[in-house]
Amino acid sequence: MEEGRADRVFRALADSTRRDIVLRTLEAEHSVSALARDYPMSFAAVQKHVAVLEEAGLVTKRRRGREQLVRGDVDTVRRAARLLDALEAVWRGRAERMSEILAEPDGGTP
Repeated sequence: MEEGRADRVFRALADSTRRDIVLRTLEAEHSVSALARDYPMSFAAVQKHVAVLEEAGLVTKRRRGREQLVRGDVDTVRRAARLLDALEAVWRGRAERMSEILAEPDGGTP
């Protein structure tokens, strides 16, 4: 995942309402109107959340008559998960190396 795209994805996922919208739209397609009914905010606010998610590639929208239908993009979620897995691997490698150093007879001192 390119750096700019990763920034947009994680910025979008930093908000709990947007995370919830992604989860719901990964399970099934929802209209923006249906999503808006479930949040204590205006329809316009939900539309803005959906726009942020769409810009990040986490959801796609399509028209069906007068409705805008939103569907989560599992491929983008998987790419974000792979990036987090790679970061975790770096962290685990460092933690293992620290354990090895501390386990040395001299405690890792030169």
